[in-house]
Amino acid sequence: MFGDPVETGGVISRLASVLFPPTCVLCGAPGLMSGGGRDLCSGCAAELPHNRDCCFQCAVPFDSPMPAGTRCAACQRHPPPFETSLAAFRYEAAIPTLVGGAKFRGRLNLVRLLGQCLADRVREVDPPRPQVLLPVPLHASRLRTRGYNQALEIARVVARDLALPIDHASCIRTAPTPPQAGLDERARHRNIRGAFLAPGLLPWSHVAILDDVVTTGSTVAELSRVLRKAGVQWIQVWAVARTP
Repeated sequence: MFGDPVETGGVISRLASVLFPPTCVLCGAPGLMSGGGRDLCSGCAAELPHNRDCCFQCAVPFDSPMPAGTRCAACQRHPPPFETSLAAFRYEAAIPTLVGGAKFRGRLNLVRLLGQCLADRVREVDPPRPQVLLPVPLHASRLRTRGYNQALEIARVVARDLALPIDHASCIRTAPTPPQAGLDERARHRNIRGAFLAPGLLPWSHVAILDDVVTTGSTVAELSRVLRKAGVQWIQVWAVARTP
């Protein structure tokens, strides 16, 4: 007879760590063994640009430490349609390389690492846990070209680490919008307007939108407006990185 599934899974995980030990994706040194193994060494992990001093609502980095719960001037003037945001890193130093590898080159080891780091940040902040994770959807044409939705794949790692469900079907991207990269803030808002659709009322009152990188916040704001109309009352934004 087979043993207990949990025990068997633990044995397989330990065996995999012996046969394929974690290796730092940045310098090639042995990776961290904690947390199921990380493809990142302690030295490189310490040098990553963590995003701890940031706006409570949109997670834009501050130039200097501020009291917890501080909102940036932009959020005070024009509050976004979501309650809070957190991002594991600032989008600088090694982070663009890691995100780019996960997003455009199918590096599943980087997807796993970024998801683990985001889950770590959630545990550190310890916000009220949402009922469900909602990864930012890709349009069907972009999904066919790329072959996967990096936000969904990162969400799978976070969901497993934090024991949360994922909803990747209730909201769709209806417009194949051009990439946001290279557009200024006003153009980004115009580009994403009307790009998402929730066909009906959602069963969730509290969700966390999950994305790889938040730049101006136009994408998560537009998705939040759609979710509000679909009945969601409390929206968090969780991201791997936030641009300064």
